[in-house]
Amino acid sequence: MLEYVGLIPLFPAIGFLINGFFGRRLGNKAVSVVGPSAIGLSFLTAILIFFELLGKPAGERLFEKTLFNWVVSGTLQTVVGYQIDPLSILMVLVVTGVSFFIHIYSVGYMHGDPGFPRFFTYLNLFVFMMLNLVLANNFLLMFVGWEGVGLCSYLLIGFWYEKDSASNAGKKAFVVNRVGDFGFLLGMFLLFTALGKHGIWTLDFTEVFKNAHLLDPGTVTAITLLFFVGACGKSAQLPLYVWLPDAMEGPTPVSSLIHAATMVTAGVYMVARCNVLYNMAPLSMAVVAVVGVATAIFAASIGFFQNDIKKVLAYSTISQLGYMFVGVGVGAYSAGIFHLMTHAFFKGLLFLGAGSVMHALSGELDMRKMGGLWKKIPITFGTFFIATLAIAGIPGLSGFFSKDEILWMAFSSPHGHFLLWLVGAVAAGMTAFYMFRALFMTFFGESRVEEHAKHHLHESPRIMTVPLMVLAFLSIVGGYIGVPHVLGGSNRIHEFLAPVVGGGAEPATAHAGFSILAQAWASAGEAGGHSATVEVLMMALSVVIALCGIGIAYFFYIKNTALTKQLADKRLGMYTLLSNKYYVDELYEFLFVNSLKRLGTGLWRGFDEFVIDGTVNGIAYLVGWISAVGRRVQTGFVQNYAFSMVIGGVILAAYYIVRAVFY
Repeated sequence: MLEYVGLIPLFPAIGFLINGFFGRRLGNKAVSVVGPSAIGLSFLTAILIFFELLGKPAGERLFEKTLFNWVVSGTLQTVVGYQIDPLSILMVLVVTGVSFFIHIYSVGYMHGDPGFPRFFTYLNLFVFMMLNLVLANNFLLMFVGWEGVGLCSYLLIGFWYEKDSASNAGKKAFVVNRVGDFGFLLGMFLLFTALGKHGIWTLDFTEVFKNAHLLDPGTVTAITLLFFVGACGKSAQLPLYVWLPDAMEGPTPVSSLIHAATMVTAGVYMVARCNVLYNMAPLSMAVVAVVGVATAIFAASIGFFQNDIKKVLAYSTISQLGYMFVGVGVGAYSAGIFHLMTHAFFKGLLFLGAGSVMHALSGELDMRKMGGLWKKIPITFGTFFIATLAIAGIPGLSGFFSKDEILWMAFSSPHGHFLLWLVGAVAAGMTAFYMFRALFMTFFGESRVEEHAKHHLHESPRIMTVPLMVLAFLSIVGGYIGVPHVLGGSNRIHEFLAPVVGGGAEPATAHAGFSILAQAWASAGEAGGHSATVEVLMMALSVVIALCGIGIAYFFYIKNTALTKQLADKRLGMYTLLSNKYYVDELYEFLFVNSLKRLGTGLWRGFDEFVIDGTVNGIAYLVGWISAVGRRVQTGFVQNYAFSMVIGGVILAAYYIVRAVFY
């Protein structure tokens, strides 16, 4: 089956073409079969390839398939080729598996929408681009997928483009991601030219990583930092996170797809794929970890007082992505990918659950207008509750194993630090608080549902609830492939990914310009030799912190709701700051959006109108003036023309007489 790796992205491409060109003719029923079936076949192919790969010895789990030569220009020889190894096949399983259930759910959610064929066309294209990103065997093809998911996010976030909020959100996502992509491009150019100095003109992963030792540390640091700029854009990290909350303007299945299986996971995957380069750049690893933990606690704090259920989940995603970057930033690449996988299960479930709540309440998003829904929509409640327990890190569910693996590695890794663990643990407690706040406000307490929505209140159809139950099951059992040794497990996911992310180049001595920071970071994080007792103790402590967060949420939103209202009415400074998201959007509006508008207006008025238009219009005026003067000669009177001929003859005669006399 390895030879047929090209089928994995081919099926979504076929679905895209059929729905795109013939969807309206075939009708919604045919589209609802073609769209999910294309992803289902891709998922089935990925499962067969996974088991074939699993049957090979660990050292032989690498297969490359070249489809055709692509860019051949001088020293640059690039192919369209796919690479199957433990990292790429795991990502493919996550992408196709979760996307498949989202596609099925979308059939029910988007029922009756006039843009039904267009929606599934974009959805299939989204998965196709993401599969190219994770299967690519070179940086250039990865970048095609990288840009492709950016395009599809623009199309799907602004799917209901009739609304200004949706079209503006799509534009915002597109522009912010271009900032990050510029960094990725610069990193790719620098990598290509730096290796070219050693006679190695390639962007192929295998060749790049094999020859990475030829690069000097300063160059590797610059390359990896530029790549991380791209990751900050795609994976919504500080300071380029602002597009993701606004992305909620798209249909809810789109939010689930972006947050769980595509787009935002691309940055984490890219860093893990480039682990050889990052291992050579301790400063870059420090930056990745610090930005990740800062994003985790920053986004978690904003989630405290959001009332839009999808916005709460959006800031939750930003925070959880921060955890993943902490994992890869401290060198625990398998832990970061492990959390990426479990997060896909419970975050996909949370968004689909939110969509089911909206379906029951005629599109309502404000949690202040919900409450008491657990009896009305029990399947949605039960599955949402499981996902909330998982993201809170409650023992026995998938999120517990992956989150605590990252926290432990943040403390014990040579690249880790106690402060990384501490901030991460506090962010975990904050996550438990705001997620249970959302659960309590939505499903418990007195009903605050408006009268017009009460008549429509009902459980979603089975085509929507079955994917919820499947993802709930995965949210429970998905973490058991990574049970740590201290709990008696074998951490199979770490063993599976070890051939790709467990080794790599040895860390090089930092460049002189970065040595102080890099060495200080490395020495501060030396924590080798920790006992199993310490690991269990810290694991228990993180659980206690999460339980405290749940307890506080219970006190404020179940036990004493009046106190919550009193605090909100007082409009305390911290409440105002957090509910307005630290005014970051307003700051960006002032610093960048308005400044660029003023710059554009100035260039329009000062350069375009004055210089360009002035030059063109000035030439036209000059020609007009000359024409106006010249046309006076054309009077239409024969005697004037005869007089002009006489004058001309006299002038010519005078000229020749003077010439004959003097020359």
